[in-house]
Amino acid sequence: MQHTGAMKVTQLSKVDKTPMDHPEVKGVWKQVPIGVADGAPTFSMRVFTVEPGGHTPYHSHPWEHENYVLAGEGVLIDEAGATTPIRAGDFAIVLPDEKHQFRNTGSADLQFICLVPAERE
Repeated sequence: MQHTGAMKVTQLSKVDKTPMDHPEVKGVWKQVPIGVADGAPTFSMRVFTVEPGGHTPYHSHPWEHENYVLAGEGVLIDEAGATTPIRAGDFAIVLPDEKHQFRNTGSADLQFICLVPAERE
């Protein structure tokens, strides 16, 4: 990690990777390359890695998040249970209070950036 004034430059490989500990989660790892600990006042950038066959919880919350798929493939499940395929290079927005879940349907890791309000890191 390199700090220049208030700026931070780092590589994902140098950011701690922690397993998500939640009963409705399977095979998901979280990294926070830019967040509250860096003094980010408004947004937190998180990276999730979902192992093949893994998934995030099927949940909702009162804030939006924007996502960019870095690698792999899977589906994004909406509140009606409909699945939308996602793959590397795709962008997705989840609106406030919209029930959602990310599922890895591929044979390699599904990895995506998830941008949220800093206080929801």
